[in-house]
Parts: sequence; C-alpha cells; structure tokens
Amino acid sequence: MPIQGPKPKHQNELPSPRKIRRGCSKELYRAVKRMNVYIPEEKIAEGEALYYKKVIGNLIWIAENHANRRLLADWWDEAVSGELAALWEVDQEKLKHAFRAAFCGA
Repeated sequence: MPIQGPKPKHQNELPSPRKIRRGCSKELYRAVKRMNVYIPEEKIAEGEALYYKKVIGNLIWIAENHANRRLLADWWDEAVSGELAALWEVDQEKLKHAFRAAFCGA
C-alpha cells in the first residue's frame, strides 16, 4: 500500500462559515471606506448578514471561481449591490464602483 503524503492545502475545500463571514465583513468595510459616507453600525451589520446569506447560497460557484475576482465582482453587482444599496440608502453605481475598486483593484 503506497504511503500518502499530506493533502495539499485548500484542495477541494470550502471555506468555513467563520472565514466567509469575516471575508464578507472585510470586503464591505473596504467598500464603505472608499465611498466615504457614514452608514450606521446597525445598517452595516444588516448588510453583512445579507451579503453572507447571498454568498452561502452561491458557495459552490464562488469557490469554483475564487481566482477570478472580476467574475466574482460581476456576480456581486448583479446579486448583492441592488439590495445593499437600498438598505444603506446609497447610490447603487457608487457602491458598485467602490466595491469593485476595493475587491479587484480596478
């Protein structure tokens, strides 16, 4: 029987819920910071919960495309930005631009 070495790190593994929640929080924090607007803590928490639910609902696709940040930002524009802009009462285009700048560097 051949000896098997350690499993390569991150091969076919989905991130833990904690990592997903922290990632969502960081991404939204960076976007808000780039928009340079005040959003109350309660609204930010609601936005993070909304984003987290969207990511969990589409986790397999997101994990498969984790290396293509532009594709993920396109998904975010379609699936998340509208509801989040309405919740935070900000311009959706400004939010999209800020998120894309923070997430992709574009």
